[in-house]
Amino acid sequence: MTTTVEAGTPPVRKSPSGAARGPRRRTGRIHRVGLPYLLLLPALLLELLVHLVPMVIGVVMSFKELTQFYIRDWGTAPWSALDNYKVSVDFDAPVGEALLHSFLVTVAFTLLSVGLCWLIGTAAAVFMQDTFRGRGLLRALFLVPYALPVYAAVITWVFMFQHDNGLVNHVLHDQLGLTDKPSFWLIGDNSFIALLTVSVWKGWPFAFLIVMAGLQNIPRELYEAAALDGAGVWQQIRRITLPSLRPVNQVLVLVLFLWTFNDFNTPYVLFGRTAPAAADLISVHIYQASFVTWNFGTGSAMSVLLLLFLLLVTGVYLVLTSRGRRAAS
Repeated sequence: MTTTVEAGTPPVRKSPSGAARGPRRRTGRIHRVGLPYLLLLPALLLELLVHLVPMVIGVVMSFKELTQFYIRDWGTAPWSALDNYKVSVDFDAPVGEALLHSFLVTVAFTLLSVGLCWLIGTAAAVFMQDTFRGRGLLRALFLVPYALPVYAAVITWVFMFQHDNGLVNHVLHDQLGLTDKPSFWLIGDNSFIALLTVSVWKGWPFAFLIVMAGLQNIPRELYEAAALDGAGVWQQIRRITLPSLRPVNQVLVLVLFLWTFNDFNTPYVLFGRTAPAAADLISVHIYQASFVTWNFGTGSAMSVLLLLFLLLVTGVYLVLTSRGRRAAS
């Protein structure tokens, strides 16, 4: 039997199996690429709601004359343009002068706190590299200040800094006799020392943890070769440890700087709503300008100025560190 094909009718060809699998492969590739972004979508939405939306509202509030008279409906507050910013940066006026003083106190406090946290944490991490009995227990004890809740730890320090029955005065005055009389640690100029002590005590374990993790990536053969060449402990730290920890330290210093400069919980729990002039950090100062004097417009302007300052410092720091990495490579 013969099969006839009509003239002009093209023959039917079967498509190869690869052509049918092509769209399926592309669809599967799209699903694999888009799945991570789909999983990140809930976190991005929460980040938008928790951080970005309040940030935008704060920026809008900084351009309004928002006082206690408009708290019920802050949207009806009149626009003040740049008046809140002008008041904040007018350092000859009381508001600007107080803000400048708070800023300088915060800069000094941050530099001292970050420097001491890094120094103590690095020294402890280098010391912990050697093997000795009880090293694991000592590591756990070092991390206790970082693991404790902030409020519980700072409240404990408040009792220790008490004038009459505090542990600090008992040790310094009664036991060691280093002071003529018990000191007031939570008022006056000593409040800066008290705040710095609590901040360093609370922050150095984080530096210790990060530096200790970075030390694990340094090959021990480098130290052994340096010891054979006659290098001492300080030379090994200077020539091997610190250069190898440079990427870790760059991130660590930036994180410590941002955390310390924005720290609100420590001074608020330590001193209350009104901090002494010597320990008037800018975070508490903005809180007082907003929730104590009820001038939310000026407080929002101060917050925006603080944000711009931190963004500027972070950008300059990242540029300088990236240039240093390129020069070293």
